[in-house]
Parts: sequence; C-alpha cells; structure tokens
Amino acid sequence: MAFCNPLPRIGAMTFRTLTFRRRPRTSLVRAALFALPALVCFFVAPPPAAAQGISIIRDTEIERVLESYERPLLIAAGIDPSTVKMRIVDDPSLNAFAAQSPYLADSEDIFVNTGTFLQLKTPNQLIGILAHETGHIAGGDVIRGGIAMQKASIPMLIGMAVGVAAMIAGGGEAGMGAIMMGQQAAMAQYLEFSRAQEATADQRGLTYLDRTHQSPEGMLQVFQQMAQEQAMSADYNKQFVSDHPADRQRIDELQNRVNASPYKNLKDSPAAVDEFHMIQAKLIGYISNPDAVLVRYPASDNSDEAYYARAMAYFRKPDMKDALAQADTLIKRHPDNPYFWEMLGQIYVEMSKPDKGVAPYQKSVDLMPDAPLLRVSLAAAQLATEKQALVKPALENLKVALQQENDSTFAWYEVAQAYSDLGNQPMADLSTAERFYWSGGMKQAAMFASRAAKKLPRGSIDWQRANDIVSTASAQAKSN
Repeated sequence: MAFCNPLPRIGAMTFRTLTFRRRPRTSLVRAALFALPALVCFFVAPPPAAAQGISIIRDTEIERVLESYERPLLIAAGIDPSTVKMRIVDDPSLNAFAAQSPYLADSEDIFVNTGTFLQLKTPNQLIGILAHETGHIAGGDVIRGGIAMQKASIPMLIGMAVGVAAMIAGGGEAGMGAIMMGQQAAMAQYLEFSRAQEATADQRGLTYLDRTHQSPEGMLQVFQQMAQEQAMSADYNKQFVSDHPADRQRIDELQNRVNASPYKNLKDSPAAVDEFHMIQAKLIGYISNPDAVLVRYPASDNSDEAYYARAMAYFRKPDMKDALAQADTLIKRHPDNPYFWEMLGQIYVEMSKPDKGVAPYQKSVDLMPDAPLLRVSLAAAQLATEKQALVKPALENLKVALQQENDSTFAWYEVAQAYSDLGNQPMADLSTAERFYWSGGMKQAAMFASRAAKKLPRGSIDWQRANDIVSTASAQAKSN
C-alpha cells in the first residue's frame, strides 16, 4: 500500500481547503481592516460562511507559536482559551480576521494569513494584530457585524427594487441611479458601524496588552503601515477615502495609548525573535519558489533558519538527498526539537520509505505527546508500512489524537483505513461517516453511518453515534 493521504502535504505541513458548510445558521466572517481593499470589495467580500472556502495550512509548530501569543490575551479578556482556535490561511496578503468556528456553533476562531507572518518584522507586531482580533471576539463583533450587515442591506434592496421598477417603466438612467443610491446608502450605514467597531477593538486590544505587560508599539506600527497604504489609495479612489474610517484619528488615538503605556519600550526577547524567524523561514520554504528560497538562503548561510528554509525548498523541488542533509544538520544541532524530527519523518514518507519515517515520527511524538497532528502523521506512516503489527498502535495513536481534535478529517480517514486493515468494516464505515460529517458531506455521512448502524451491536456507543450522524446529517442534507 502506497502512502495515501487525501490532503496534499508539503514538508511537515498539511494543506486543505476549509469550506464553512456545517453551520445551519448564517455566519459572518469579519475581516479586519488590515488589507485595505477597495470599499466595494470589503463590503461584498465577506460572504455568508456557508458559501466560503478558505485554504488552511495545518502545522503544529506555527499553531503553537500563535497559541502562545494568543492565550495570555484571551485570559486578559476573560475568555476561555479552549474556545478559540488559531487557523493559518494560505493567503499572501497582510490580514487576520475573527470568524465563527466552522465546527463548533458557539465558538470563534482567529484566522491569520501566511502573508502576515512574512510581511511583519517582529513578534510584537503579530501580537498587536492578535490583540485587536481578541478585542473583536470579546466585544461580540462577529455576531453583531452580521446583524449590522443585514440591516445595511435593507436600503440596498429597496434601491434595487425601485431601480428595477423604473427600468421596466422605461427610465433606464433613473433606475440605475436608484440602484447606485441604495448601494451607497448601504455602504455608508455599514461603515458607520464598522468605524466604531474597529476603534473599539483597538482600545480593547491595547488594554489586554497592558494587562499582559506587553508593548503596544507593534499594533501601532502595523496600523501606521496600513494608514500609509490607504493614503496612497486616495489618488485613484476618492470615494473610498471619504467613506472609510478616519485613519489619522485612529492612529492618534493609538499613539496616545502607546505613550501612556508603561510597557511601550519593552522589546521582544531574543528567544522570541529567533522563534519568529524560524517559522518565517519555514513558511518561506513552504510557500515560495524553491529556487528563490535557495537564493535567499544560500549554502553559505549556516543559521538554523537557513537550514530550515532550504530543507523545505529541497523537499519541494524535490531533491530528497539535500533535504535529508538539511534536516539531519538541524537534528544534530537540536536533538530535542520535535518539529525537526517530524520533518525528517515526512521526508522519508514522501520518498516512499515509511519504514524509515516511523522512527523520526515516533521521536517527535515522544518529545511532544500532546500534539495531535504529530500523532496522526505517525499513525499514517505506521499504516503505510503495511505491517500488520503496526495497525493497532496506529489506531491507538489516532484515537488519542481525536480526543483532542475530533474534527480532523484526515485522522478519520486513517482510522477508517486502520479498521479496514483489521477487518472491522462496520467501524471503518462509521469512521468514514465521521470524515464526511466533519468535512460537510452530509449525504455521504448519512449513507455510511446508516450502513454502519445496521452491523454495529445494537445499543452500543458506536451504534448510537452512527444513528446520531444519520439523523443530523440527513436533516442538514435536506436543508442544503
């Protein structure tokens, strides 16, 4: 059996398209005003979550860094950190946003673009962005933003109705004018709400930075950069500038809070800076053209981050010999780093040598036993060896991982494979039903769960779960 993975993987990362389809109620993705697109794009771009697909990168190392930044802010805001997940979006723009969780109805997640990691210069700048987003979550802005957008759509719909009626009656220009007036009224109404919302999130975020004894300079620097970009847009979009939130006033308010902060001159620790540079190098090696990466990090560069970026670049070329050499050097330098062992395991697996990949993956799990993604990768390598003796250990690793991340579609895929290898088809069908359920394929989820329920012991926990999926998935399939 070849190593079979339904999610394209590059290096130690998992890449997938996340589509918000499970939520039965309307959900708004609230984009932060970092990217500063044209006004009409900002107003229209965040669609109902049910229609939005976002490319997500899963990586334990980067997620753990984000969580280490975000956890103190959430605690300072009085929010349970376990209710907010950090998501990495494969997008080159500088942006971050808060959104209702695609999986948990009453939770919210923070999404950070890969471009944000690559365009910022310090951990404190990224922490400033996260503080702003935490302010939105604490204020309930995701839900209130959806309500505001619904209200703002009323004058637009009225304008469209009047305009269409006028055009039918022969008044083409008058009809188009009515439609445009309705759109402008809707935009103005929503932006009035947005101005207050963004400024309030700034102030909340600055409060959380003070409570956690962190410098607010990073947040100010990011918004100053954004204000400069907006000022440049005045040359070609006067309407945008006149309707957009007053950035000079916003910057002045931020500056006043920064000046008053006793922590304004605090700098990131050397260890924090090194950690930030390592994840930057990892992402550069993962995202950028491999040849460009090797120019940016030449062989003469002996820093850890250079070896990390080159390992990723060689892996993607693919040049597995050189990728292994870079990974081996990092492991010799830092034998207790689980992410380097994870990378080595992934290289061997992608070389169709899962037997050699199992040991490095096992080492990564031994060093970080609470990381579900590492356990799933280990289990996938164990199953890929086609050794029957490794099927049950793989299944145990997957069960441990699913206790922490029950929504992992790849983990459920591998669980189904393990049960199939063990000859337990009912549990393989139930696991496949779980995979479709969590990925939004409700029709398929109901079908496989129904098949499993017919063969599972009646009254057992697994039988009950199968029937729950049948009931829930069938109802949602009909409503879609």
